[in-house]
Amino acid sequence: MNFKSILPILEWLPNYKKEWLKNDVFAGITVGVMLIPQGIAYALIAGLPPIYGLYTAMVPQIVYAVFGTSRQLAVGPVAMDSLIVAAGVVTLAEIGTDRFIEFAILLAFIMGILQVLFGVFRLGFIVNFLSKPVISGFTSAAALIIGFSQLNNLLGVSLDRNNRLQDLLFEAFHHLHEIHWLTFIIGTLSIISIVLIKKYFQKIPAALLVVVLSIVIAKIFQLDQLGVSIIGDIPKGLPDFRMPLFDKKTIIDLFPIALTLSFIAFLEAISVAKAIEAKHPEYKVKPNQELIALGMGNFIGSFFQTYPATGGFSRTAVNEQSNAKTPLASLVSALIIALTLLFLTPLFYYLPKTVLAAIIMVAVFGLLDFKIPKQLLKFSKRDLVILNVTLIVTATVGIKEGIFMGVVLSLVMLIYKSTKPHIAVLGKVPKTHFYRNQNRFKDVEIDDEILIIRFDAQLHFANTAYFKDKLQEFSIQKGKQLQLLIIDGESINSLDSSAIYALIEILDYFNNKKVTIAFTGLIGPVRDKMIKSGFMEKANEDLFFMSIQEAVDWYNTGLKKDKFHKYLKQKNQSKSLLKR
Repeated sequence: MNFKSILPILEWLPNYKKEWLKNDVFAGITVGVMLIPQGIAYALIAGLPPIYGLYTAMVPQIVYAVFGTSRQLAVGPVAMDSLIVAAGVVTLAEIGTDRFIEFAILLAFIMGILQVLFGVFRLGFIVNFLSKPVISGFTSAAALIIGFSQLNNLLGVSLDRNNRLQDLLFEAFHHLHEIHWLTFIIGTLSIISIVLIKKYFQKIPAALLVVVLSIVIAKIFQLDQLGVSIIGDIPKGLPDFRMPLFDKKTIIDLFPIALTLSFIAFLEAISVAKAIEAKHPEYKVKPNQELIALGMGNFIGSFFQTYPATGGFSRTAVNEQSNAKTPLASLVSALIIALTLLFLTPLFYYLPKTVLAAIIMVAVFGLLDFKIPKQLLKFSKRDLVILNVTLIVTATVGIKEGIFMGVVLSLVMLIYKSTKPHIAVLGKVPKTHFYRNQNRFKDVEIDDEILIIRFDAQLHFANTAYFKDKLQEFSIQKGKQLQLLIIDGESINSLDSSAIYALIEILDYFNNKKVTIAFTGLIGPVRDKMIKSGFMEKANEDLFFMSIQEAVDWYNTGLKKDKFHKYLKQKNQSKSLLKR
């Protein structure tokens, strides 16, 4: 058994170099400091007390450092998953209650088991069903929901919690007259400050700086006495070991949301891990091992009161920019969180909630993706429809529904496209042996007696009817002059049984019309299927050629000028070349 594949820490730790330590410690401290306000803020999105955000920022990081294959991925709470947690658990328990907290922790347990199982059984490929348009639409919708869900803290008003964009906006509109202006001003100034600091002073941790300043100002001027809502007491100390609450009915109720989170969280993590991997040829990110690492982080973390965690985009980028060399940086970050839990939580007592709302809004609105829709408008309107449908359904109906609709729509589009793939009528490029699409190359030479077709897809049960219809349509356009149909099979990489039966029908149809069919450029596996099925013998194996030009030459020298036997003898001498 290769223990290094199961525990990647055995790969990098024994080979650790002293010169890496400085970079790892610096990166770890930077990300750890960044995680403190993020952990608190994301816990609020999830509907949990701030302390659970810090627990989640600490434990999964430690576990991932042992099992993960990426050396820069920073694991912890993220905005999108926090929103999904809130949306899923709120249907079972009221936010703020002990049962809500227990269910959120149980969700991490179920999610962890699912991710580990997916990794063990090498099911990481399933995430491929989430296409780029679906991801973009879902991310943008989630960003809007997360951002506008913070209006209550930003405006200082009491709004019903909701995960539908139209309800959020409607609720906020009806409470505009209740705005607490001091809260709103502090929140707005915090947003402006974070944006400006990130733009002009990129090395300064903007969120942490704004948090520190707001705490100082809130304490000096006693802003809580003026109506500004603050965080208040955050329990001190490391998380206790505690078994998640197991209840069969609750597990069944949480399973769909856990399944959704398993894929979404993995997709977030593997996307950023792969992006960073491209800059580091010294190691390889393994998707199935990443599933196990993330799953173990959530599974073990659930025994230490964490809610679902995954790799974060912004934190990983900071880790990379700080030149982290190994997961030791993550262990340093976890140490910073541990020290905060042990000694520093009282310092956050006066932190205004509107400042946390500002941090969340700046973070999530940065996820709004305007570039991809603009690109899709130019070259793939079908994918743009998928993106917009996913966005609208996610924002207005629900998160699970949006993802489901996007995946289903993507599959439907894929199936539809596979039933009507690209098919081209070819003509000869003058003074060459090349044949190209006559609709793209207007100067190609067309022989009235020859029809050359290229089918650019697998030939299977879903597109055989389309294939037959197009051949008949093109042959009718040629008229009675048609003598030879050449099917160029270079782009046909497989056949199923339906395709074989369809080819037999095509052969019979054109034989009845006294039109000869020749096949060119077929790859080995396709020829093997034709031989085993008996189709090649039925179609006459002498009408299978290596190139279009060879088939055309056969027609011109053999069929037209009665030199067929001489040509056939020459061809048989090179037949062994077909066995490629």
